[in-house]
Amino acid sequence: MAIERINFLRLPIDVVAPEDLESTILELLTREGPQHIMLVNLWDVLRAKYRSEYRAMLMSAALVIPTSLSLVRGAVFLKKTKPVRYQPFVFIISVLGVLEKYRKNLYLLGARPHSLIQAEKNVRSTFPGLPVVGRFSGYYHRGMEHNILTAIHKAHPSLVLVGDGIPGSQRWVHRNRKALHSGLFIHDSDVLDIFSERKRRVSEKTFERGLEYFPQILKNPSRIFRVFQYLWYNILLLFYRLFRNAS
Repeated sequence: MAIERINFLRLPIDVVAPEDLESTILELLTREGPQHIMLVNLWDVLRAKYRSEYRAMLMSAALVIPTSLSLVRGAVFLKKTKPVRYQPFVFIISVLGVLEKYRKNLYLLGARPHSLIQAEKNVRSTFPGLPVVGRFSGYYHRGMEHNILTAIHKAHPSLVLVGDGIPGSQRWVHRNRKALHSGLFIHDSDVLDIFSERKRRVSEKTFERGLEYFPQILKNPSRIFRVFQYLWYNILLLFYRLFRNAS
């Protein structure tokens, strides 16, 4: 598997070139146990610095894929190998293309029922050679969780694509890993709503410029206060560059 895992602020980030993605996905499918592929932004990395559960989740993930331009710039500043940054939806589309090519299958979990049904329909039309072997909507009663885990285990999909409305969000995979089968697990809160056309994905131009966070600020102006987290991130980078970059 042609990947390199770099030590970034004492957290893992994987460098996966687009031309190596297919072989990487196929290799992960040969492994025993659930293979958690995490799509992480700057805020995820900062969260992992100070929250033990999130840190453990990153450390045990099969792949940690950066989605923020700030992470790429930070790695370069610390003189690490430059990571390849992926837009979450584009990355997931690429993974689904690999699975279709090799006759694998898919399970959809999350979103509101009407969004999930439309998302499944659009996935089937976009990837006709990729069977959807099951689905379950999000926002369910916690008492249903055992039945959902049992259904996923019996279906044994190659990939479980986890959307919005799941308890713990990204942490759901990590918390339930002992009950999950061997296969790939990817969480993205927007993916099923994008497939159902209820949400628009960030444009390529906006993503390439590293401005994908600004539409979120327009929807929720309180997020502007994350500028203080961003300043702290830059202080961390300087500290690691001066004192810990060799570690």
